[in-house]
Parts: sequence; structure tokens; C-alpha cells
Amino acid sequence: MLGIDLVIVLFGLGVGILVGLTGIGGGSLMTPLLVLFAGISPVVAIGTDLAYGAVTKTLGGWKHWRSGTVDMGVSKWLAVGSVPGSLLGVVAVDLLHERYGKGFDKVLLAGIAVALVIVAVTILTRALFMPKLVERERDTVELTNRVRGGAAGIGLVLGFVVGLTSVGSGALIGLALILIFRLTPHRVVGTDVFHAAILLWSAGLAHWVGGNVDFGLMGTILIGSLPGVWIGTHLLPRVPAAGLRPALGCVLLASALGVSTKAGLELPAYGILAPPLLIGAAAFLLQRRRSRLAVRPTTEVAPA
Repeated sequence: MLGIDLVIVLFGLGVGILVGLTGIGGGSLMTPLLVLFAGISPVVAIGTDLAYGAVTKTLGGWKHWRSGTVDMGVSKWLAVGSVPGSLLGVVAVDLLHERYGKGFDKVLLAGIAVALVIVAVTILTRALFMPKLVERERDTVELTNRVRGGAAGIGLVLGFVVGLTSVGSGALIGLALILIFRLTPHRVVGTDVFHAAILLWSAGLAHWVGGNVDFGLMGTILIGSLPGVWIGTHLLPRVPAAGLRPALGCVLLASALGVSTKAGLELPAYGILAPPLLIGAAAFLLQRRRSRLAVRPTTEVAPA
């Protein structure tokens, strides 16, 4: 472990910056990194990831709250569902691991890989194929009974997924904030990070009670992630999300393919790297074409 401490610190730094910038990337990236490169068992990787993420996103959530980019009403009602949902997810993973032992690890890894694919596809779809959603964005949401109930229900389902796999506290909740609540980008990131802090504290504490948290590993990650999230929140107003989100989606897809090999899927190295690289290249060309069309001057033809 001592030989890779610096690597884990750097993992924490990079993931922390992404969390501060986008609200996405905590569990979706750190759990696969711990499993693939640090050799941590899936259950401990999930528990440690959620525990460190609670601290990291608390710092980020506080920064966003101070900046006024948090919709407190939506955050509260999401948490009404996501906190009990995450506890149910933790109970489920503990019961399954207790019953099936290490034989459950491959099933859990497959579940993480599937969750990562879903997260990657949702991020890429939003970034590349839903540009018109920008026209419907708003700064705040009116809390009708329907909105409250919908937020609690979404929180319950996605909280369960987070408690079970540690994946989705940023990406899936963020997608709901975009598609269903139609918040502006900065409010999406701020509300997402603030709510995730609440969700991850409940799930992280539950995993700690279950003995799934490696506090030494958690401390090593925090050395990098705390300054990382601080840097990310400061960079947020300066970095265009248009290019960052597709890149993150491609990284998550590569992580999903890498984790799937640990679950038993036989893939050569090019089978892991080629799909994300091809999608990334296509995303770059699409974004470049859109930028050119956006700045192309319009010419008017004078009437004859």
C-alpha cells in the first residue's frame, strides 16, 4: 500500500477537481480506480468511496451554498427519499455479501459496470443530443406537491443505487436536475453537490457500521480530494462544461469496460480503450461543428 499512496492521492486530486467542476465523478470514478489499480475488494472500495465522498462533497456543498448555487427546496425533498434509499442499498449489499461471500464480488462488479455505463450514456446523451434543453432552464423550482413527491421518489430509487454500488450520486441525480427540474448548469452542479453530501453521509455511515470502510485509505484519498474539490469549485465559472462533460462520459465508459473485465468479461486492451476514444473524437467533432455554426455570421439578401 505504501508504494501507491502517491498514486491514490493523485486519484483523489483529479476526482476532487471533477466533482467541484461538474458535481459528477466521485463514486463513478473512484470506486473503479480503487478496484482496478489499488486492488481493493469491491465492498470495501464502495464503503470507503462513500465515506471519503461525504467529506469531499460537504466541502464542495458548503462552497456552493456560499456562492448561492444551491436550490435548497429540491435538495431537501431529494434527501427525503435518497437517505432511506441509500440505507436500503447498504443493507442489501451487506446481506448479499454475507450470504454469498467472495462469490458475490463478481456480481457486484458487474452491477458497478452496468451503473457506470448508464451514467456514461446519460452524460453523453445530455451533452451531445439535448442542446435545446438550455432554452427551458431555470434558476429555481416551485415546490408544488407533485414536485415534492417526484423529488422524493427519484431520491429513493437513486439513493438505493448509490448505497448498493457507490455510483450515481452526482451523475444520475444531476441528470434528474437537468431533465426533470430543468435547473441552469451552475444550479445543477451546486444543488447536486449539496444533496450528494447529505446522501453520502447516510450511506457512508451505514457502510462504516457494516465494517466496509478503510479509514487509512480514506485519509489518503482526502489528502488529494479536498484541495481538488476546492480547485474545481473555483474553476467552475471559467471552464466550459460543453467540452468537459463529454470527456467525463468517455472516461466513465472506459472505467465501466475496465471494471467489466474484473467481473469476468474478456476484453483486449483495445476493446477497453477504442470505444471511449472513438466516441470522444466524434463528440469533439460535433462540438466543434456546433461552435462554428454558432459564430457563423448571418447574411441578409437585400430585396430586388
